Amino acid sequence: MSQAEFDAYVDEYEAQHAASVKLSGEDPDFFAAYKAHEAARAMAAAGVAPQRIMDFGAGRGNCVPHLQEAFPDAALTALDVSARSLTHCEARAIRPLETVCYDGKTLPFEDGSFDLAFTACVFHHIPAEDHIRLLSEIRRTLSPKGRFILFEHNPWNPATQHAVRTCPFDANAVLISAPEMRRRFRAAGFTDVGLRWTLFFPGFLSFLRPLERALGWLPLGAQYCLVAR
Repeated sequence: MSQAEFDAYVDEYEAQHAASVKLSGEDPDFFAAYKAHEAARAMAAAGVAPQRIMDFGAGRGNCVPHLQEAFPDAALTALDVSARSLTHCEARAIRPLETVCYDGKTLPFEDGSFDLAFTACVFHHIPAEDHIRLLSEIRRTLSPKGRFILFEHNPWNPATQHAVRTCPFDANAVLISAPEMRRRFRAAGFTDVGLRWTLFFPGFLSFLRPLERALGWLPLGAQYCLVAR
C-alpha cells in the first residue's frame, strides 16, 4: 500500500480492525498490550534495558501507550509512511514521543540509534521484494546490544486467515510464514533469530492462556514472534 492508501484508511481502521478480530472475543487494544508486554519480557530475558525504541510502522499508534508503559525509561520514536497516522500516535501517547514520517525505503536514522526495534503486523503490507532491504535497514539502526522484535500473522491459523480476509485494510495483504520470515531475517544479517508462536486461546478460553508460554513451539498460534540481534 502507498502512503496515500494508508492515509485514506486512517479514520476507518479502528472499526475495521475491531470487526475483523471480533471472533477472538478481544478488542484491538488487547492485542496491542499483549505485544508490548511480550516485547518487555523478551528484552528482560536478553538483559537489555532499552533507552531508545523505534516502533516501525506505528500506524495509528495502537502499541504506543503500551510500549511507553512497558518501557517507562525509554524514549520512543514512532515511524510510519502515513503522516496522518502519526497524528494519532501523538494523541495516544501517555508522554512525549518522536514521530517520523519516512519514504518507505531508507530509515532516516544514524547507525546504532536504537536498542529495540519493534514492529507489529506490518510486513504483510510490504512487498516481499522489499523485505530483506528494509530488514537490513532496521538492523543498521540497532545498537550492538539491540534487538529487533517482530510480530506477524500466522497464515497456518484458520482464524487468522478469516480475520485478514474480512478486514478491508488487509485486502492486499500477503501473509508470510514464520520459517520464511526467519529466513529473510538471516538473509538481512540478523543472528540468534528466536521464533515462537503466540495467541492460541480466544477470549472464552482465556483461563488457558497461562499455558501459552509452553506452547510457543506449536505452529498453530494466531500470530508468531521473532526476536533477533
